[in-house]
Amino acid sequence: MNKSLEILKKYWGFDSFRPLQQNIIDAVLNKKDVLALLPTGGGKSICFQVPALMNDGICIVVSPLIALMKDQVENLNNKGIYALLIHSGMSFFDVKKTLQNAAFGNYKFLYVSPERLQTDLFEEFLPAIKPTLIAIDEAHCISQWGYDFRPSYLNISNLRNQLPDVPIIALTASATLEVQKDICEKLSFRKNAKIFQQSFERPNLSYNVIQPPSKYNELLNILKKAIGSSIVYCKSRKQTQEISILLNQHQLDADFYHAGLTNDERNSKQENWIKNRKRIMVCTNAFGMGIDKPDVRMVVHFNLPESLENYYQEAGRAGRDGKTAAAILLIEQKEQFELKEINQLRYPSIEVLKKLYQDIMNYFQVPAGVGENQTFNFDLAEFCERFKWKTLQANYGLQALAQEEILSYTESSNKTATLVFTSTKEQIFEFESREPQFEGIIKGLLRSYPGIFDFPVSIYETALAKFISTPITQVKKQLEQLHQHEMVEYKPQNNKPQILLLQNRMYKDDFKFNEKGLLERKEKHLKRINAIINYCLNINDCRSRVIGNYFNDLSIVECGICDNCLSKKNKSSKSEVPKLLPKVKDALKKGPKTKTELQHLLAEFKIEDINLAIKYLESENMISINENGVLKLN
Repeated sequence: MNKSLEILKKYWGFDSFRPLQQNIIDAVLNKKDVLALLPTGGGKSICFQVPALMNDGICIVVSPLIALMKDQVENLNNKGIYALLIHSGMSFFDVKKTLQNAAFGNYKFLYVSPERLQTDLFEEFLPAIKPTLIAIDEAHCISQWGYDFRPSYLNISNLRNQLPDVPIIALTASATLEVQKDICEKLSFRKNAKIFQQSFERPNLSYNVIQPPSKYNELLNILKKAIGSSIVYCKSRKQTQEISILLNQHQLDADFYHAGLTNDERNSKQENWIKNRKRIMVCTNAFGMGIDKPDVRMVVHFNLPESLENYYQEAGRAGRDGKTAAAILLIEQKEQFELKEINQLRYPSIEVLKKLYQDIMNYFQVPAGVGENQTFNFDLAEFCERFKWKTLQANYGLQALAQEEILSYTESSNKTATLVFTSTKEQIFEFESREPQFEGIIKGLLRSYPGIFDFPVSIYETALAKFISTPITQVKKQLEQLHQHEMVEYKPQNNKPQILLLQNRMYKDDFKFNEKGLLERKEKHLKRINAIINYCLNINDCRSRVIGNYFNDLSIVECGICDNCLSKKNKSSKSEVPKLLPKVKDALKKGPKTKTELQHLLAEFKIEDINLAIKYLESENMISINENGVLKLN
């Protein structure tokens, strides 16, 4: 057994690699830059985790999803593999401590959100960390031609500049040829770089497109017949709740999930579904990334997605155990027009963006010429009401401003609570003797968080409540009271949307925006919309093949199980069976025969059509079949 298989067996319990994993690992071990395109559930993380464990030094992993990074770090630590995490919600003190551990501790992985790569503190510690591998998850985010471009991903190129000899492995589930090329260019891949693309074929997954008279009735019918876990994707948070209520009213065990829920709510709902306490999850596209549940039998899209990239990733969460599964897309004719309207909204005119920018600056009362690196809590609903913006229009405008790196917009900041003592130990002792009800929480803070006198540290109210055996509501109330008594400076956990200004406020007549780049992105987005619309309207070609060809996988054969393939079979059967009936009878006039003998005699016809003809003649009592499978005329 080779070393990589030993590590796979030791930490993951598998006896063999999945297709392409060994090839990718070998290329990484040979110090080559690698782009790996593996489908959802294809085992991307093993492709960098195994070689990292075989090398000396630490692997830096860049990912945009905090929840996914937390899960991977927790899973690695549970396996006895030491891993660290830095993300945008951490305090300066915690980041510094983590970087020190990465540089001088016995750690194998450092997970980093892309925003953290450009900080002075990270760059200061990078030479001491000495990474031997850089892994870029969700690598399509670096391409402005991709479906999920994130400007912060462009910071990754600095790693290549600072560490020119360290190999990079970029991983994604889906990328067109154009996006693949862009990823390699943005990451400055070297000449010996390798691209590995696993087939986009999913032979066990049946793709279906349905245009029903009523989506709600169709969804109920589908889920009543379905067995096992299901996911229903919706376009809005409100819709997830409405459909979840509808399903439960019809005795279908469902829950809903979206990004507007608290961390505890999301974790609880996710765990209930993974452990089969809930059968159906009705959700926005905030759900599913990084969730390891192989036995999902059905994924239903209640609305038309914006691209085949999105659809392939989300539909691909069904049947990851290799057993039969279905992906069903419910559509209405009006949706294709609505998608094209979204294209206009998502890429607004420069005049619209200029007005939105000025209104945001006025909302925060930021004077011209200042504001860089300032962060503000942002209430989108209040802003839209005050400045007369439509919510969707403002949201897409914010995304456009973020792509141009004028500001950074996060819908949920996930910032942990922070606390630092602002009083001396003598003052604390005097306060405790005067207010003994606070003794428990003060001792709990001092025992749980070293350095709490020197820096604001991240605290976790739930863990603190458990440690001092006090209800969480009381803990939060006492922390607020300690703040009011000026014993501590306490900033509660913040899940509110935030805007970070990446540059000083521009003067009104000096608004700069790359209009050419905006129009190019708009055109690419429209092409992606047209691709998903054409996929839905196509009633002739194998759906698995259409998806594969879109991603330049030209090797896919017809799946035989999608709606188009089954329709083709039915049409063929309907036209051939009438021709077969007299031929079967003529063959049997010459004497009894087995099915195999008939199939040889009628070799120009499909076997399934011959079987249908036999069934028809038997049902009409024109022929009979004995216990040995021999057919004869009646």
